[in-house]
Formats: sequence, structure tokens, C-alpha cells
Amino acid sequence: MEQQSLRNCWSKGKGAINAWCSIPNAVTAEMMSMNDFDSITIDMQHGLVDYQTALNMLQVISGSGKTPMVRVPWNEPGIIMKSLDAGALGVICPMINTPEDAKAFVDTTKYAPVGSRSSGPTRAVMIHGPNYHDEANDNIISLAMIETVEALDNVEKIAATEGLTGIYIGPSDLSISMGFKPGLDRVEPEVIKAIKRIENACIDNNIKVGIHCLSPSYLKDKLSNGYHLATLASDVRIYAEGISNKLKEARA
Repeated sequence: MEQQSLRNCWSKGKGAINAWCSIPNAVTAEMMSMNDFDSITIDMQHGLVDYQTALNMLQVISGSGKTPMVRVPWNEPGIIMKSLDAGALGVICPMINTPEDAKAFVDTTKYAPVGSRSSGPTRAVMIHGPNYHDEANDNIISLAMIETVEALDNVEKIAATEGLTGIYIGPSDLSISMGFKPGLDRVEPEVIKAIKRIENACIDNNIKVGIHCLSPSYLKDKLSNGYHLATLASDVRIYAEGISNKLKEARA
């Protein structure tokens, strides 16, 4: 199966840097894929991207060789299966709060007899090869988002879900659920303790752990401390801050 840059990174014992695409445009996805990311995630939850645009973005990402992933809007089988059929090799699923949520998510990403995914990989078989059906269960990446106090209370059981690739920490929603303001790169002792609990659950169950970051320094710290995946902000933030900084230079 092609576009295994993320798994190749993991096989070498390296942490991966993930791109985040919220702008609904194939050109911006192409620009992101031209940079040195290990994987590229299309955000269909809080991003501005619908399914048809996500398909177009997956098409341009294919040429980069980077591992294409999507964050789906919700733990709903239809959109998870359609995203995989369109060629995504990884799914980040938001608001996984219970072991039952996690099991339902994983089941949707895998064909029988392991799971309940319906067979019809329309584009996936075109780009990932005729053996797609036989290879998909072992290669599709499933990352459950832990981002509430309820999920934190259940994190050990969620991490033990059979077939789950890993956990992706959503620091902003997790912090809100704990009574703090939204935001990334948390410094509050309570949130740091919560994140450490998630890390330990992943270590104990030998699964991957990833997190959404704001600054390069925070990302580097996480990767140097054993994280398998870290996202560097999003295309929206990167482009907006780049334009703003250039304009400040021009007006200085």
C-alpha cells in the first residue's frame, strides 16, 4: 500500500509531524503537501471542509506521497467509511468518551470479520492497489480523540480497545471540560497531569499518542518525549500569521 510515510516514520522509531488543513481548497492542501510533513490531515469537523472538497484535497495529496488522514465530524459510520473509500489512510475521530465509543469507531474502520466496515473502496482501490481489501485492516490508522473529563476518566479502558492505533489529545476541549479557557500548549498543572495520564495509558497499552500543538517549541518537546505524532497548528493559523507578520514588516 502506497503513502505509508507516517508508518515508515514510526517503524524507524521517530515521532511524526502532521499538517492540518482547515481551508477548503485543493491548492492550499497542495501547498501544505509540498512541505516536509509526514502526514496531512483534512479537518472535516471544525475545518471548513465538506466531503466533496475533502475528496479533491485527497487527490492532490496523493501526488506528495504523504499519508492522508481526515478528522471526521463525528463518530458516525457513514462519513468514516466514505472518507476511507475516498483514499484516506487514517481517521482522527473526535469526542471518544467511552470504551463503547472507541469500539464502535474501530469497528467502522475495519472490514469483517474484524469490524463492520462496508466494502466499496471506490477511489481507495484505485490509488492504494488491487490488494487494498486484504491490506486495509492492518494499515488504516485509527486515532481516538480524548478531549473531555469523561474521556479522561475512561482513558485506560479506551486505550485498551482492540485494534485502536492510538489516542490523539485535544488540549483545547479537554481544558474547557476541566474548567479552563480554550487553547493549545497548556501550562496548567491540572491539565499537564491529565495529559500525562493519557500518555501513560498509551504506553501501558502499547499504542500511539499524538497531540495538537501551537508552537514549534512545544511540538519539539512532545516529540523528544516520545510522542508519535504532533500537529503544528493549521493552514489557517500559519497563513494568517504569515500574512500578518509580513504586513507588519511592510508598515514598520
